[in-house]
This record gives sequence, C-alpha cells and structure tokens, in this order.
Amino acid sequence: MTYLPTNAYARAATRYGDDAVSTASPQRLLVLLYDRLSLDLQRAHQAQLAGQRETAHLNLTHAQDIVAELLSSLDTLAWDGAKDLSRLYTWLIGELTRANVRMDATLTAGCQEVVEPLREAWTTAAATTGTASGVPAMGLTG
Repeated sequence: MTYLPTNAYARAATRYGDDAVSTASPQRLLVLLYDRLSLDLQRAHQAQLAGQRETAHLNLTHAQDIVAELLSSLDTLAWDGAKDLSRLYTWLIGELTRANVRMDATLTAGCQEVVEPLREAWTTAAATTGTASGVPAMGLTG
C-alpha cells in the first residue's frame, strides 16, 4: 500500500473541496455555506468555553463572513420572507460581533440555536428543488 505524505493529503483534500464547491448547484452551495456556518459556531463555542480567544475569534469572523455572503446573495424580491431573512442575517452579524468582542459563549450558542433550524430547512429545500427552478424559490440571486 502506498502512503502519501501528510501535506499531499492536505493538498488532495483541498483540491477535492475546491472541486466540490466549483461544481455545486446554487442550492448545494447554500447548504455548504450553512454547514460551514454551523461548524464555525460549534468550534467558536468550544473555543470560548476553553478560553481559546484566537481560535474563537477566527471561527466567529469566518462565521460573520459567511452570514455577510448569505446576506449579499439574498434576493429580497424573490419571495415574501426574504426581507425578514435579511433582517435576521443583519442581526446575526451583530450578535456574532458581540460574541467575539465579549468572548461570550452564551451569545455564540444563541446564534447556533438560530442557525441550526435554518440549516435544516435549507437542506430540506435544496433536496426537494430542481437545479434551475429552485434558485428563485431559495432566495438566491444570479
């Protein structure tokens, strides 16, 4: 059996991830963003509980970047709930910022409680929509 050096595994994993994202449908990209957002919040929460400020900061700022991307790609004219979702994303960015500045695991856990049902809903929606017709229904631009 041939073994690759550790850095080769890392390069292969990165390439696989890059390929998965570049070929994903808009619905799948949305789910991938929510999955990563959820992971960032879990990691940040654990880091905050452990007193690991830098790790918490990195995960919370990445989570903020994801929510900002979700907000910027949201088509508020696509469906009635989009404006409310826009307000929720704006609120989340504020909460994530406060959780980061205050190193507050409770705020981070509160964000996770809001994100998780959304992640599950978008995952279900993506599984039940077609690749072309589902884009407006999911509130994505472009």
